[in-house]
Amino acid sequence: MTIKKNEADPRVIRTRRLLQDAFAALLQEKDFESITVRDIAERATVNRTTFYAHFIDKFEMLEAKLMESFMTIINRRISGHEVLNEETIQSIFLGVCDFHKGLSIMCKRRYTSLGLVFENQIKEKIQTILLSFIDKDKMQSGPNAQFLINTASIMLSWGMYGAAYVWNNEGCLISAEAFVKQTMPLLMNGAKELLG
Repeated sequence: MTIKKNEADPRVIRTRRLLQDAFAALLQEKDFESITVRDIAERATVNRTTFYAHFIDKFEMLEAKLMESFMTIINRRISGHEVLNEETIQSIFLGVCDFHKGLSIMCKRRYTSLGLVFENQIKEKIQTILLSFIDKDKMQSGPNAQFLINTASIMLSWGMYGAAYVWNNEGCLISAEAFVKQTMPLLMNGAKELLG
């Protein structure tokens, strides 16, 4: 169990950053499974008790690292977007591609398994981002309106995540920009494009 700490305290921020940097460096050298809390603490030049004051275990640390990385990428991509339109969706999709490519670089040996471990959290975050752009005042009314909006956001988030995952897993044969440009019609029109 982690100890209560003041998240705004510069010492807490500095120690947490030391731990995260040590963890990132270790991920370049070893499989996630072989990294221990002791390895992380030693690399960060802190003791294990200090580690546990900030994280429950290495899995929580990995999740924090991945979510921070994902949100940094997405926020950079959607900066300046105010409404949900095709350009915003394209920017989010490019951010998801950027995230997958970065994850495979950060975790060279275990990208395939790590990409799947945090799949649900990332898809839920994409869905939340999509829904945050919807103007609630201009939403369609009706008994199924909220259900349809939620379903559409789920389909978009799952589609973006899955397509970006496969694009990266197959070696990024074309640039993210070219990939997103080619797949946006499928994402926007779904099966209509497949059916002709």
